[in-house]
Amino acid sequence: MIIIGRINTLTALRETSVGFFLGDDEGNDVLLPNKYVPLDLRVDDTIDVFIYTDSEDRLIATTLIPKIQRNEFARLQVVSVTGVGAFLDWGLEKDLLVPYREQARPMEVGRWYIVYLYLDYDTERLVASARINRFLDTGRPDLEEGQEVALLAYEATDLGVNVIINNRYRGLVYANEIFRKIYPGDRLTGYIKQVREDERVDVSLQKPGYQNVEAGTDRILAALKERRGFLPLTDHSDPEEIYDLLEMSKKTFKKAVGALYRERRIIIKEDGIYLT
Repeated sequence: MIIIGRINTLTALRETSVGFFLGDDEGNDVLLPNKYVPLDLRVDDTIDVFIYTDSEDRLIATTLIPKIQRNEFARLQVVSVTGVGAFLDWGLEKDLLVPYREQARPMEVGRWYIVYLYLDYDTERLVASARINRFLDTGRPDLEEGQEVALLAYEATDLGVNVIINNRYRGLVYANEIFRKIYPGDRLTGYIKQVREDERVDVSLQKPGYQNVEAGTDRILAALKERRGFLPLTDHSDPEEIYDLLEMSKKTFKKAVGALYRERRIIIKEDGIYLT
């Protein structure tokens, strides 16, 4: 089955003057235009291609990798606005349409927006939407405490930063647990803290338990090596100083320093930490 809007692994069936026709196991085929055909492609070879529709709504294959695929979220830039909607740069020759009905607010050229890519079954066209909440799963999240997840930051709030978890669920990283600058569109690795009774999900950017301390020790050692074996940080350092140099909380810093000291990998002096 050829899936529009996704990377497909297809077989080279035949070469023509306009390109290679590629096929699946069900007898479907699609054209890979000459400009995308690798020099070493031969009949019966398999190749990974992205499937979408061209300017005449014909199914077409490309070896270009788009910035977003079907049923995913991403941050994309508006390159033009016309009578039918806004068009986004998604890394392909044909720009991606966001119809006016799918805009949370009027989009402007040059600005970036978090959007979701889906297939409009009425037109068989790939379309983007900025109405994020419509596409987030509102059921009981299939997530476990401590689970590592992929995050996409999409909205700052008074509590912290709302994130999209695994292209499916909404989550929140609390402001007092963020030790680096985060912008909409940033892709991050997170860890599930808890799934609440109301099905809201709390997420942390730090590994749970002692794993976070281990990550902290690695970061401190790397920073010491980069700075010729010295860091001007102590137990009395301001949390902002620690954040600026190491992007971690003071609590994690103190635990990691203690672990390194016990292992005799650092020396602690009044003016800071020295690598042994």
